Amino acid sequence: MKKDVSYSARFGKFSENALYQSIDPQLQDSIRDTGFRHGLSYQELRQITEIAIDLDMWGEPSLIEQVRQLERELRSNGSYDHKKMIINILRDRWVSLKQQETRYGTPNRKLNNRPESRKVIASDGDQNVFGMCPVASERTVCCNLMTIDAVQGCSLGCSYCSIQTFYTDGKIVVEKNLSEKLKAIPLNPDKNYHIGSGQSSDSLAIGNRNGVLDAQLDFARNNSNIILEFKTKSKNIEYLLKTDVPHNVFVSWSLNPQLFIEQEEHGTASMNQRLAAARALADKGIIVGFHFHPIVHYQGWEKDYHDLIHKVLTGFSPYEVGIVSMGTLTFIKPAIRKLRMTGIKSKVLQIPMDDASGKRSYPKSTKKMIFQFVLNEFSPWHNKVFFYMCMEERELWEAVFGNCYENNVEFEEALYQHVSSKMVSVE
Repeated sequence: MKKDVSYSARFGKFSENALYQSIDPQLQDSIRDTGFRHGLSYQELRQITEIAIDLDMWGEPSLIEQVRQLERELRSNGSYDHKKMIINILRDRWVSLKQQETRYGTPNRKLNNRPESRKVIASDGDQNVFGMCPVASERTVCCNLMTIDAVQGCSLGCSYCSIQTFYTDGKIVVEKNLSEKLKAIPLNPDKNYHIGSGQSSDSLAIGNRNGVLDAQLDFARNNSNIILEFKTKSKNIEYLLKTDVPHNVFVSWSLNPQLFIEQEEHGTASMNQRLAAARALADKGIIVGFHFHPIVHYQGWEKDYHDLIHKVLTGFSPYEVGIVSMGTLTFIKPAIRKLRMTGIKSKVLQIPMDDASGKRSYPKSTKKMIFQFVLNEFSPWHNKVFFYMCMEERELWEAVFGNCYENNVEFEEALYQHVSSKMVSVE
């Protein structure tokens, strides 16, 4: 009895943990039951909470099922150090699942993983809308992208997206005085800029709400030394089709196989819808781009990406395409924690994770294999389209491309010159 009272106090302290509090009561009960039965320490409770959440997200047998099964097996084998053995076996199974190729089954249509509706509000605050890409780092080869935070928050529901970590109030904020703020940006007339608006939200998801696209198109029209990129996973191109788009604006789509879109990119346009939207803008003479980011290593990934790339190669001329970028699942630690707290079904954390310049991502060997495969599939477009990797180290660039830019300024200028030359050719 004394032990139970003492452990109740210890568990009471752990129960204040934000991650534990975020999960459903049934999962909380299974962790509490396991803790009491085996006298788990605070750190052990924290670890099995993460394991329990991951097992639930991945659709694996639950924590309590696996613990009870292990207890029966250990008792029948005459083992008595249950606590240590159970923790070790659970950890080994969890790691083993992460080391295997992720398996996606048929999407469960009964699960409602569509993003919750977000209220769009206009803001006339004094926050800055212009700055460096939020993931820029001196530790990686970086294109020096500048960003316009015209909209903060996203109506789409990609499970892996870090935007949900930065904007957590459930709102989409549109700058009311965006045009004035853009006019006030002190651009150097002797410098070239690659500027994007798809970092704090999807560039096209809310269309021209509050004149957000008009303001950016005018900004591009008035600054000939920039190339402005709208980055999207939507099909919402109606406004761009019917309005005058300056020649120094291009539109890019994040692309993934339909299987991954259905499982992890909720509320977004389908693969074919994205390609059709890109085709429609290319037919209007607007340069397009494609971001293969994240490329995901799952069972059957090679065939799926081969088929997707074949659609791109046969659906577009390389002279209509400015860029093709490559990246993969990469997480900051707060994003991993936030994802676990959402309670959605997702397998994006079911991957082996190594340090990646302060973030967490696939091991370098896996990245090298993934990127080389995609680059080789695009061999007909080599030397005709600008290929690059996002947020990767010099060592990986040299392994995949056989070379690397001397510095980020050289990279930035090479991208600008290539894309802007395509814009002149279609003008």
